[in-house]
Amino acid sequence: MDEVKLFGFWPSPFSRRVIWALKLKGVNYEYIEEDIPYNKSDLLLQYNPVHKKIPVLVHGGKPIAESLVILEYIDEVWPHNPLLPKDAYERSVARFWAKFIDEKTRTLWEFFQKSGEEQEKAIKNNFEILRTIEEYGLGDKKFFGGDRIGVADLVFGMVIHMLVPLEEVVGVKFIKADTFPRLHAWMKNFSEQPTIKDNVPDHSKVVDFLKTIDFWIGP
Repeated sequence: MDEVKLFGFWPSPFSRRVIWALKLKGVNYEYIEEDIPYNKSDLLLQYNPVHKKIPVLVHGGKPIAESLVILEYIDEVWPHNPLLPKDAYERSVARFWAKFIDEKTRTLWEFFQKSGEEQEKAIKNNFEILRTIEEYGLGDKKFFGGDRIGVADLVFGMVIHMLVPLEEVVGVKFIKADTFPRLHAWMKNFSEQPTIKDNVPDHSKVVDFLKTIDFWIGP
């Protein structure tokens, strides 16, 4: 069996979604922790010379970069416990929401580096994004793909291990039972899944990490 390696950074939501995918598939892999952003290894720069970022999955000596691309690669190579539906239309919907969440939730971090009116504007924008995700992406389903965790869930999963600690640091709560009841229920369902629960960074460690930086977001 070809060797599998993952280059990542422990608090990165982009690394975490790949870790979850590999764990859900039951794929054995070697994890290589990178010192981001200041001391990237020569191997990382060799395997991802274009973006020079994590995560990078190396399978049989061949590197795959960019977390969404990696998730689809994992699902194709190890098709059991699928992350994407078999139906072509449903698969396109799942890809749409994975991409939408990946792009739009990056702005969730903007309020972290703003203050006053600018922060209020960023917070308002965050609520609008979350409302769109809840209403049109999740709807009344348990998970974005239905009854089982799929690719969009893995992408949105950053809220349980990065957004929640960030809320604590800044003192702003976004996803509450009375504001986003369906997203709040999703967080509970997702975080209680054994594979997810057993592979989440320590909350206090993430809080301490966030307190030591001005602003950070992974690739």
